[in-house]
Amino acid sequence: RQSAEDCTHYRRHMKNPFNRFIPTIYVQVSPERLTLRNPRSGMVISEVPEIAISYGDKVQIVGAGSEASSYRANPSVKVLNPFAHPRSLVSDFTVAEHLLKIFLRRMQHSSFFAISPKVIFHPMGEPVGGFTQVEFRAFREMAFGAGAAQVVIWSGHPLTDRELLSGQYPAGEEEEI
Repeated sequence: RQSAEDCTHYRRHMKNPFNRFIPTIYVQVSPERLTLRNPRSGMVISEVPEIAISYGDKVQIVGAGSEASSYRANPSVKVLNPFAHPRSLVSDFTVAEHLLKIFLRRMQHSSFFAISPKVIFHPMGEPVGGFTQVEFRAFREMAFGAGAAQVVIWSGHPLTDRELLSGQYPAGEEEEI
């Protein structure tokens, strides 16, 4: 929910010539799927939003996405879906942030000097009563914690590459920070 002043700031920001060097990553999140798409390159990652965490001598992440499922039989590894909860899209903020960070790194080809991306975060689904401001704040903080330079929270229909690249989104709920 942007004010006219926020929209003007956003349009001014989009006209900055250096913004074309900042990669845009569209993130769609649901309990069943985590999809990241770079509208410039066409690269897409779409996997189950699961993460495998080993609780041996040292707590560490051993797998993410589809590879996390292969650790289910290991008793010292716990496979979690941080986006599966009956009342909220985020069940474990810290784990969700780590999972998003892993997926964002995959999108950037493991480049050491990767530029922090602009993330368009799109929580999927229609919870009863809609998403709360607390959830929107959690989505925003999660994206920043995962390495985003800019975050836009989008609630509406799935965006096309053209809409993502133009920075002009049709009527819907949008919140930029």
